[in-house]
Amino acid sequence: MGSTYGYVRVSTKEQNEDRQMIAMGEIHVPLKNIFIDKQSGKDFERPMYKKLLRKLRPDDLLYIKSIDRLGRNYEEILEQWRVLTKEKKVDVVVMDMPLLDTRRGKDLLGTLIADLVLALFSYVSENERCNIRNRQREGIEAAKLRGVQFGRPKKPVPENFSQIYGKWMAKEISAKEAAMQCNLTTDTFYRRARGFKKEEMDILL
Repeated sequence: MGSTYGYVRVSTKEQNEDRQMIAMGEIHVPLKNIFIDKQSGKDFERPMYKKLLRKLRPDDLLYIKSIDRLGRNYEEILEQWRVLTKEKKVDVVVMDMPLLDTRRGKDLLGTLIADLVLALFSYVSENERCNIRNRQREGIEAAKLRGVQFGRPKKPVPENFSQIYGKWMAKEISAKEAAMQCNLTTDTFYRRARGFKKEEMDILL
């Protein structure tokens, strides 16, 4: 009988791993054997997952709360499952999917069923990630069409910007002096000046 391990993953440092940790505690996974990553599941370039792989030995048992905690890339999930079960020769239990428990049905039929279920849920997991990304992109595009501005708001310019701009154009003051009077950086003043000039040209046209 080998050691028991748990793998926990959340997508960002702000997300909370408590739900997964409680599940690990309920099945008595030793705290020192729980490896936690706080980053995206798009690939397996994760420090704690790599550390876990180095720790695993044949006949060890690895618990994962759900398949999307292992990862969200269909092909890479299948490859890592092969690494864990075939190369490392450990048992893997996906806690919310009883069919994904390699301790059961180690005959040909049991292995086939587990492989089919894994392939299906890995595909669903990746497809969900793609749908979320598409919805986010569509939402941003729709918001832009409504006039929603993204990024930091533009710094306001003084009401007498046109006068300062005029002095600069007449070479009465330098760009640096004009920027200081507008409480802007020189680069920002140049951008605002280009925009102001374009507005003037549009009015003339």
